[in-house]
Amino acid sequence: MIIAIDGFAASGKGTLATILAERLGYARLDTGLIYRATGLGVLEAGGDPENPDDALAAAESLTPALLEDGRLREPAVTAAAYKVAAQTPVRDALRRFQKDFAANPPGGAPGAILDGRDIGTVICPDADVKLFVSADVEIRAKRRFEELQSQGKTDTYPAVLQAMKDRDASDAENTVPADDAVHLDTTALTIDQVVEKALSIIEARRTS
Repeated sequence: MIIAIDGFAASGKGTLATILAERLGYARLDTGLIYRATGLGVLEAGGDPENPDDALAAAESLTPALLEDGRLREPAVTAAAYKVAAQTPVRDALRRFQKDFAANPPGGAPGAILDGRDIGTVICPDADVKLFVSADVEIRAKRRFEELQSQGKTDTYPAVLQAMKDRDASDAENTVPADDAVHLDTTALTIDQVVEKALSIIEARRTS
């Protein structure tokens, strides 16, 4: 079974995907990390993220294990990720990586969960279950603000809210639900409630 989860930033889709993968025993791919992992791969090989050959080589050699590397959030990796993401051959290679992950879940898992953007529309248009997770922007900003506070960051709530609105605007083109996606509005729900709703949707599809 393939489960595609799309949604806005800080909507809870990543947390939902992680919990569902644990509960169902499925392999999970956080597609937001694949460009970071590719950038890290270039740096590890001593290459240049702006060099098309270096970037493509890293994208084509990407493995799920590299997505677990603790260095993916480092500033140098973030900078490299932006550079490799600007290259069409890299994007094409990583699209193939995502499709292969869905079709052949690593570790012999009985299913795959992919979360990010364009999952239900571009990467896995034939997914068995498509979920689109959303929440009011103020609530999402509050969640992100609290996350940053827990990390010792000093960002203010107004700044986080504006950044969230800016992110929504820039992501508008590729944050569009598939026609057959089930919408999950998490604004007034706890994560446990969101998980139970998602499991009900999945179970209904498994038994249909």
